[in-house]
Parts: sequence; structure tokens; C-alpha cells
Amino acid sequence: MSDVRQESLVMSKRIYVGNLPYTSSEEEVEQLFGQHGEVVSCALPTDRETGRPRGFGFVEMADEDADKAISALDGQDFGGRNLSVSEARPRQDRRGGGNRGGYNGGGYDGGRDRQY
Repeated sequence: MSDVRQESLVMSKRIYVGNLPYTSSEEEVEQLFGQHGEVVSCALPTDRETGRPRGFGFVEMADEDADKAISALDGQDFGGRNLSVSEARPRQDRRGGGNRGGYNGGGYDGGRDRQY
């Protein structure tokens, strides 16, 4: 099997990294995880309104490297904070059950049910 084809068969794992210092950059996090294997990708989400980092991120690595990084870095100090590192869980469907207006009903009916 060619090297290119073999590389494409390597499974990767997405890692959740919590409790990051708000001053962390993707490059710093990538460098930290790179000590334990090859980093495929690194993303640190920012707040939509303020543009500030949200204090967590995601790193993608090959399965074996990811397992090593999780074991080595969970609970470790990084920038004065103890990291929370684990395998990322699939994103939950956050669409909810309707009720977009914030009013649950009950009580006031707009005057339609008055008895005179």
C-alpha cells in the first residue's frame, strides 16, 4: 500500500480542551499538543458579540497521538490554569422545541376568554 493511501486510513480523534487561559492562541495550543504527536487541526472559538476567546478549544490528532496527549495534558498547568482535556463528544442538537418567543403561555389570553 502506498504511503499516501496508508495516511488516509489513519483515523483521527477530536479532543476537547477546556479551562484555557483567555490569552491563549491557536499556535500556542497547537505547539503544546504537538509535543505528543502530529496536530491535524486546532480551533479556539470566540464569542460572536465580543470576539474574545471563550476559554476552550478543539484539537484534532491521530488516534494514538490523541490518547497520549489526553493522558499527558489533562489536569496540567497551562498559563496558570489546569487544563481539562478529554475526547470531544458529538455536538448536541440545540434547536429546542419551538417556543422561540420566550413566552410559555398560561395566564393571559389576550382578553379572548373574558366573562362579562
